[in-house]
Amino acid sequence: MSSDDDPDHGADSDADERGPPTVLAVDDDQDLADTYAIWLRDDYDVRTAYDGESAMETIDESVDVVLLDRRMPDMSGGEVLESIRDAGYDVRVSMLTAVEPDVDIVDMGFDEYLVKPVTRQDVVDVVERLLARADYDDEVQEYFAVSEKIATLEAELSPEERADSDEYQRLERRKDELKDTVDEALMEVQDFEDAFREIEG
Repeated sequence: MSSDDDPDHGADSDADERGPPTVLAVDDDQDLADTYAIWLRDDYDVRTAYDGESAMETIDESVDVVLLDRRMPDMSGGEVLESIRDAGYDVRVSMLTAVEPDVDIVDMGFDEYLVKPVTRQDVVDVVERLLARADYDDEVQEYFAVSEKIATLEAELSPEERADSDEYQRLERRKDELKDTVDEALMEVQDFEDAFREIEG
């Protein structure tokens, strides 16, 4: 059979043309950003930026995942994240930072939150998880993000602090609202349990 007669040939060619997923690593510690790039470069097209302004100049529609430091001079990671969302980029973002999370993360538009120091496996795993979610619709994406925030705060706050936090309670209510909507879609995902293992415990 010639390649023209092979129905899968076109799909394979399209995948080849797209190339590997693109990851943007943003950290004002250049050694760290470069380290993330070294860890990921065998499997991904990795770009680096060493401040917020450079990150916004570097990101485009081809970027699939952003690894974003939170505490940076001039333009903080939170400001970069807000700019990314305001610009409408369809990209998954993991904060990768030394800043311990608190209820101030509730309204931040990230998908995952990792606290430094991190290992190579931590970084590889978070990129893989975020890429696995890329094709879900907006409500499923939000469900993942809300669940991640809840899990992050559960690791940082006592039960009493969570009970007293209006922000945390708002997250819980939103998760319940979304769960009713996305249950059917999630149950259709064959590896549902694997995808949720990190955020559902």
